Amino acid sequence: MSGTDLVILGATGSVGRSALEVLDAQSAPQPLHALTAHRDVDALAALCRRYRPRVAVVADATAVEALRDALSGTGIAVTGGAEALAEVAADARVASVLSAIVGAAGLLPTLSAVRAGKRVLVANKEPLVMAGELFLAEALASGAEIVPVDSEHNAIYQCLPAGYVCGRTPEGVEKLVLTASGGPFRTWSAEAMRVATPEQAVAHPNWQMGAKISVDSASMMNKGLEVIEAHWLFAMPHEAIEVVVHPQSVVHSLVAYRDGSLLAQLGAPDMKIPLAHALGHPERMPSGARMLDLVTAGDLTFEPADETRFPCLRLARAAIAQGATAPTVLNAANEVAVEAFLGGRLAFGQISEVIASVLDCAAGGILPAATELDAVLRMDDWARDNARAAVSGSKGTTCQA
Repeated sequence: MSGTDLVILGATGSVGRSALEVLDAQSAPQPLHALTAHRDVDALAALCRRYRPRVAVVADATAVEALRDALSGTGIAVTGGAEALAEVAADARVASVLSAIVGAAGLLPTLSAVRAGKRVLVANKEPLVMAGELFLAEALASGAEIVPVDSEHNAIYQCLPAGYVCGRTPEGVEKLVLTASGGPFRTWSAEAMRVATPEQAVAHPNWQMGAKISVDSASMMNKGLEVIEAHWLFAMPHEAIEVVVHPQSVVHSLVAYRDGSLLAQLGAPDMKIPLAHALGHPERMPSGARMLDLVTAGDLTFEPADETRFPCLRLARAAIAQGATAPTVLNAANEVAVEAFLGGRLAFGQISEVIASVLDCAAGGILPAATELDAVLRMDDWARDNARAAVSGSKGTTCQA
């Protein structure tokens, strides 16, 4: 791995901003090669003026001129488009890439960083959900180091033996336990959830997150995606990955060893903690987050995950059990359904119905393996088309894989 600098893909999102706050807490922060955003020119320009990366990138190429005007006179290079994201992620001056772009848009630049042998800090679930087999194979071939940032997977990573390398089955581990807060609808009935509003769905009780991730938490799809992600990151069968509801969000996940030991990582519900771990690993660095006080934390409780009231979790398990590109289809259908829900075109209870219909549609054909990027992208497009048809009520003209 060459270079010394850091790239933050998705700098204007909640994870990207938290990463920059972690850098603020360091006496000698890692230099920044690039900050990127989708198209929020004002926010990206403000961050660039403060943190002074070499390059600013907008994924939406139509926003390049506006960003160039906003950064005029700063000396910061400005570029845009999907190829530009991939280029900064693979630049020879870069050592580490934080992948924090929400959704499928994060796949290509993250894969570019992996292929270039970078140290890749994975905060977004979608690259591993969509193309986990390809992702880990490319990392093995290039020598890229994968460090999970998602709080649950980072917690597991911290509880595994020293020197553990992602993509290998950890020695002596019986099962992994992912914790879920239960989101804003933990105690709601299925009938009440069905007509929940976007405002209610994004009101997470513990974490401050973007709208899409918050809706995934409310539906527990985020936990389903995390099961798939953990399957690839830690080379464990999905049957050995348990989900329990832990409303306090203090225990971020656990690892059960065959000798009966259960190791857990605890901390305040603040993304700066896993970010600091990933950015500094194997050393420890200040995060700027408050230290958890066990005395004032109160009771820590655990409940089984209810896959009847939260069918998205069951659908995610079905997708990873089916294998091939079924998780790609699941992820794409979910993104379309959540976007429609946030836009007022779909009821909350219909999110899982749209996903189920697209998965059923895919099951009627032969799904390609997720070992080739073209196949992954083709199935992603196919699933989005079918999900949009399901949202609009169109009848199946494309229901074939």
